[in-house]
Amino acid sequence: MTAQGVKEKADGPASTVQDAEGSSDRQEPEFEEQGPYFSASDEALLAKERDRILDIAEKHIRRIGHRKTTIADIASDLGTSRANVYRFFPTRAAIDNAVCGRILKAQTEIAFSIARTDAAASKKLAQLLSVLHRHSRRMLMEEKPVHELFVAATSENWATINANSERMRAILEGIIRQGVRSGEFQVENIDDAVQGAITAFLPFSHPVLVAQCFQGEDEIAASVNAQIRFIMRALDEPVSRPAEVSGALITA
Repeated sequence: MTAQGVKEKADGPASTVQDAEGSSDRQEPEFEEQGPYFSASDEALLAKERDRILDIAEKHIRRIGHRKTTIADIASDLGTSRANVYRFFPTRAAIDNAVCGRILKAQTEIAFSIARTDAAASKKLAQLLSVLHRHSRRMLMEEKPVHELFVAATSENWATINANSERMRAILEGIIRQGVRSGEFQVENIDDAVQGAITAFLPFSHPVLVAQCFQGEDEIAASVNAQIRFIMRALDEPVSRPAEVSGALITA
């Protein structure tokens, strides 16, 4: 989950365009689909083959990282040619994007499951924020190659990371609206409340910032819990003097 205006530069090469096979690996023209194999009636078969490619690509990315994974690696594991891989993905960047979306999907499904429970909005919000942090921390500590993939995706504004941010924002908005309806939250402007919550929690969920602020296990847990309590208090605090608050806002 990212906030508008937050842009960080990933370690290593400035762009994922460069990898072990060179830029041609990403810039090869899209293969023109021809023949009955690519007819509409074969959609299920095409989807299965696409998933096979992504399975192999994800395995390599998790092991050696997205910058070192090449189309040749993927094709070799599949027992096929690079040209056949390009039939499904026109560039290496397209594969990285798709793998990133796959991994993020699991996080989104957990968030949706939290939002669909019958729990109070405050409990849902605390649980959702905790899950987002645990996910980012686990990637950083246990799955460095995946963390590096997320850093690149966030820094370079990949389509999948932006789509996931919008889904998370929608989930958070739904929870806050529930809290307003139930009287748990005192919010005058839902959009401002959602954006404020996202921004306040960025140090504990953004893939770049979570690495910068990471401390020991006990320290980070205490900081996360304190920030969640801060967000809860902010949502429960009615804006009784809007003119004074507005006058105190920092302007660009």
